[in-house]
Amino acid sequence: MNIFEALRESHDRQRSYSKALIRTSGDTPERVEAYKQLKSELQAHETAEERHFYIPLMEFDNGVDLSRHAIAEHHEMDEMMEELDETEMSSPAWLATAKKLADKVHHHLEEEEQKFFQMAGKLLDDKQKETLATQYLKEFKSQLASTA
Repeated sequence: MNIFEALRESHDRQRSYSKALIRTSGDTPERVEAYKQLKSELQAHETAEERHFYIPLMEFDNGVDLSRHAIAEHHEMDEMMEELDETEMSSPAWLATAKKLADKVHHHLEEEEQKFFQMAGKLLDDKQKETLATQYLKEFKSQLASTA
């Protein structure tokens, strides 16, 4: 498995969880669970991806701006999750923020898969892609376990 395949698996879960989240209503167990799933997935993914995809890409001149942009978007998503944590789940404001988060997640994943992966594919050799995948998956599982 290479780093792109490993990242795409998490991307697919993020898409699914964010869609499920905005279909929920009120302060219900379904909403609590959907948000918990999405938040855990995003946080574990961001940390592992930054350490084992974006930081290595920053070693290349072409990878610096790309990595900074992606990390800035991770930060925006973190801020939205903080906002959700501080907002009453049953309020209309909560759903509005959740929709903004879902939109940001979808935008970010699309951008990564359409632009960043192509650029990174040219910068990294096959061995690096496989090594990064192994490191990413290990980190991701460790991060996920610590949020559970």
